Amino acid sequence: MAIQAGDKIPNATLKKMGPSGMVDVTTDDLFSGKRVVLFAVPGAFTPTCSAKHLPGFVEKAAEIKAKGIDTIACVSVNDAFVMDAWGKAGNVGDKIEMLADGNAEFAKALGLDFDGSGIGFGVRAQRFAAIVDDGVVKHIAVEKPMQFEVSSAEAILAAL
Repeated sequence: MAIQAGDKIPNATLKKMGPSGMVDVTTDDLFSGKRVVLFAVPGAFTPTCSAKHLPGFVEKAAEIKAKGIDTIACVSVNDAFVMDAWGKAGNVGDKIEMLADGNAEFAKALGLDFDGSGIGFGVRAQRFAAIVDDGVVKHIAVEKPMQFEVSSAEAILAAL
């Protein structure tokens, strides 16, 4: 069953690139004592993700953080090297934490994974966005397949 508002984020370890290489980011590190906007994309460098989803959060980062959000985090079922390169290509800077869920363990724990093997993707995360307060989901918007409406930066701003 997919995670819903009121549920606690499950324990998981994600990866990101640090100054001297790949580092672990636990969900406790990411969410404890913080208000976080978390959004997930099916894949780095994919069309909608690169043209709309990530750029929207980059553009609206200051407005989102002005609403009391400590961290904006993007997660995808890619490796940390790909997420780092995508962040650089998207001029993310320090606006968004680019997190890798390389084995889809986090997406599966959230109940928000899908099987994209029919198009050569393997297991991926569904496109979604959530507002998380101290590890508890306050709002979550999951897109229908091939859609981009409810998980945009504008939609999250409206929910804040």
